[in-house]
Amino acid sequence: MAKADTFKRGVHPPESKGLTSGNSIKKVKLPKKVVIPLSQHIGAPAKAEVAIGDVVKKYQLIGSATGFVSAPVHASVSGRVVAIGDFLHPSGRMVSSVIIESDEKDEGLALNENPDFMGLTPDSIKSLISNAGIVGLGGAAFPTNVKLSPPKEKPVDVVIINGAECEPYLTADHRLMVEQPNDIVNGLKLIMKAVGVSKGYIGVEKNKPDAIEKMKKASEGEADIEVRPLTVKYPQGAEKMLIKAVTGREVPSKGGLPMDVGAVVHNVGTALAIYEAVRYGKPLIERVVTVTGKGVREPENLMARIGTLVSDLVEECGGLSDGAVKVISGGPMMGFAQWSLDVPVVKGTSGILILSEDEFTSNDEYFACIRCGRCIDACPMGLNPSMLSILSEKGFFEETKEYNLFDCFECGSCAFVCPSKRPIVQFVRLAKSQTKPG
Repeated sequence: MAKADTFKRGVHPPESKGLTSGNSIKKVKLPKKVVIPLSQHIGAPAKAEVAIGDVVKKYQLIGSATGFVSAPVHASVSGRVVAIGDFLHPSGRMVSSVIIESDEKDEGLALNENPDFMGLTPDSIKSLISNAGIVGLGGAAFPTNVKLSPPKEKPVDVVIINGAECEPYLTADHRLMVEQPNDIVNGLKLIMKAVGVSKGYIGVEKNKPDAIEKMKKASEGEADIEVRPLTVKYPQGAEKMLIKAVTGREVPSKGGLPMDVGAVVHNVGTALAIYEAVRYGKPLIERVVTVTGKGVREPENLMARIGTLVSDLVEECGGLSDGAVKVISGGPMMGFAQWSLDVPVVKGTSGILILSEDEFTSNDEYFACIRCGRCIDACPMGLNPSMLSILSEKGFFEETKEYNLFDCFECGSCAFVCPSKRPIVQFVRLAKSQTKPG
């Protein structure tokens, strides 16, 4: 299999990971209230299975999946349901959510463990993953059981665990690989069994030598698993770029998927959640969130319950510093700016970035495209971002499809290099909202 170790084009933003890369994962104190959206995933929202006034326990199902591309949600604390309605989501939308007031007892339902977890059938593994509400924890939040069920006409022969974590500032996956490497490898083995493949890779950027060492040690004796150090370049962790770097295969443009080249990709955190669900019967009720940036006093990697308010995480990190000016859910390249700290941690929340004045440059004013071509040189998908932005800006939304609009995964490389400071990603999102694929 070809060893590319990277992909064409891309950019090199400042890594800015030193604030938290050496900080061990810290458990957040139990929140007094959680806001759990019924839509934390791509696909149909979950259906509420509780009512106001109900007393619930940790791990209890509070929202059931409503279709194949959907995912259930579970209570992350024990307590009383005090409200069900539309509440602010990190995406900026109002989303139907279940609000639970904690009783501070943290009582959980009994979980069904599987000591012989590798002896389970592929269908049993997929069922446990589906019931646990696991979705992609790298940010896309695609229901994991769907990824593990490729159509028969598209056989998969390789599984890749994404440990690249190329987004600046974020170190949640890095710390998981350092602190729980054996569990991640077990998660990979379960994925391989679920899809019936005999080859697995763990791709990690070379700026994480301690993680590479830990993952190699954890996979010793596993002849079918290989840890692949990767060139440090953004967006190395994007699925299509990672597949190219690890296998040399190129996912087709115009709507191509990893399964089209026989690959399945899962995030490090997802692999861990899969192991915990299959081995211990644990639903996805918590995840690691990096709270970082010079705008917070004590940056940390936090194990936070789903539904915990960002304001609680900021308090856990000593509060905002005097120079804090901007809060982003996610990283600086692909994250969403927030106008309130009263938004919850959801399954796809990998980080909360709080920028100070000296880290933040306002792009309130932008200029006309000067046709320099830098965005074209940077685009990892080989698109023409300048034309996409110009057409969208002028309202020619249908015409953007002629430039493969839906192949753009909004990595932000184009905006990063644009000398005119054009909000190219926002123009792309606008065009997508006004058109349909095809």
